[in-house]
Amino acid sequence: MSIYLYFGEDEYSMMQAVNALRQSILDPIWASFNYDKILPGTDALQAGLNQAMTLPFGSGSRFVWLVDTNITQHCSQNLLEDLEWTLPQIPETTALLFTTTNKPDQRLKSTKLIQKWAEVRNFSLIPPWKTELLEQQVKEMAQEVGVKITPPGISFLAEALGNNRRKLHSELTKLQLYASEDTVLELEVITTLVGSQTQSSLKLATAIRSGDTVKALELVADLIAHNEHPLRIVATLVGQFRIWFWVKLMIETGEKDEKAIAQAVEVSNPKRVYFLRQEVKSLSLNQLQKTLPLLLELEVSLKQGKEEISVLQTKIVELSQLLSTKTNP
Repeated sequence: MSIYLYFGEDEYSMMQAVNALRQSILDPIWASFNYDKILPGTDALQAGLNQAMTLPFGSGSRFVWLVDTNITQHCSQNLLEDLEWTLPQIPETTALLFTTTNKPDQRLKSTKLIQKWAEVRNFSLIPPWKTELLEQQVKEMAQEVGVKITPPGISFLAEALGNNRRKLHSELTKLQLYASEDTVLELEVITTLVGSQTQSSLKLATAIRSGDTVKALELVADLIAHNEHPLRIVATLVGQFRIWFWVKLMIETGEKDEKAIAQAVEVSNPKRVYFLRQEVKSLSLNQLQKTLPLLLELEVSLKQGKEEISVLQTKIVELSQLLSTKTNP
């Protein structure tokens, strides 16, 4: 018996893991008989559990995949009872996989039950403001693809492509085809071949922090044009302004230890604190504190289904105007 729970927003990495798992489970000759991909629906869970209890045809095992399941978000008593009875009984010849982009609700009995029996893997995206982790991701994937890149090139790709692993893999593959085996690609070549096709939400945060309303609105338009989800834009802004707020707060309270500040704001490289200090130097603690409720209002409005572009533009203007009045250093 093998039960798996994969969750997270990094769908590209998740699908790679799903494909690898499926290939390891199924006999190619009997795959069409023993592979069940069950899409979301009213009876999806019952259908999946029934198929999981069915012995495979021929050699190999049966692979049952419940796609985009909501069983770790809400679960009726009847479904919970089905899970309680079925999960311990699933044959050794079956692999049952649950996948969802949502983080499991740890309060639910169904979540606790599945986690008891399942191998759980988290495929969360790296937050766009964690530049060190994004650069590490570029390094690792470049090594996997087999392309050598200079440090400035790595930094550029991390900023230009953010946490979009699918796009990163595609661009690195293109660079690998261009480069010879021993070539180390310089920044100039990379910018020519890749270009900054994805406008960074961090640049938007910087424009807002500088009170540059025109630039901020341009960046919002570019982000939307590149199909960046508004809630992801907001998540990046919240993360970045939270860092700036806590850095300013610790400076105001007299903290001088850069390691302590880095730990408090979850920045892995303490040397970055110097630059964060410069970024918040002309802003007051009161200004930064007021940005967070505005961002919360923006998030709530988007989740309520209000017109995305209009809401974004309105709040971006408010934030930029709030921060446009500089304080004395």
